[in-house]
Amino acid sequence: MPGRIIPLVSGEYYHVFNRGTEKKDIYIQPRDYNRFQKTFYYYKHCGPKLKFSKFNKSNLFKPLLNEKLIEIICYCLMPNHFHFLIKQLKDKGISTFLSQLSNSYTKYFNTKYDRIGPLLQGTFKAVKIETDEQLVHVSRYIHLNPVVSGLVNKPEAYKWSSCLEYLTQSPSFCETETVMNLFKSAQEYQKFIGDQIDYATQLELIKHHLLDE
Repeated sequence: MPGRIIPLVSGEYYHVFNRGTEKKDIYIQPRDYNRFQKTFYYYKHCGPKLKFSKFNKSNLFKPLLNEKLIEIICYCLMPNHFHFLIKQLKDKGISTFLSQLSNSYTKYFNTKYDRIGPLLQGTFKAVKIETDEQLVHVSRYIHLNPVVSGLVNKPEAYKWSSCLEYLTQSPSFCETETVMNLFKSAQEYQKFIGDQIDYATQLELIKHHLLDE
């Protein structure tokens, strides 16, 4: 995308995130989260496919056999922002995916809530993942977001992230093997996440305290 400092290279992994304009919520009701899930599941595929309006009315997991622009490794949808850990599969895949996702969901949101204008705050942010260690730590960071923000006590209790996919090993939206192959079991991954909860929560409290001074 124009002005992007970090090139988005096919075959590489990126932590991608964005938030609502003026930090406003981008999901109001459970149906909004569900719509966003369906939208990102749909637009990670490329090429001719069932129209989204028809797909939206069908079973979410009805197979889409089209090639993929990107692979979603994990995600978390927070009230006013989202996180993805993504592998780019095709050139400009991440940019195309997020552009289509943003345009489609913004149209839905603006129509539903009688608003106009952009929903998200400018160009999405992307951080390249350089090592396996960084990969697993970013996955943990993403899955801990709802806990450190005080929305739930355990990451697996949050409905709008991929954490439960990892712990039950029942992938729905994500390709979990990339991360889980680095652990002996789902229980080991759960412990890996849980060991960081208190520390991550304290960091979040310190950050808010400093911002409020």
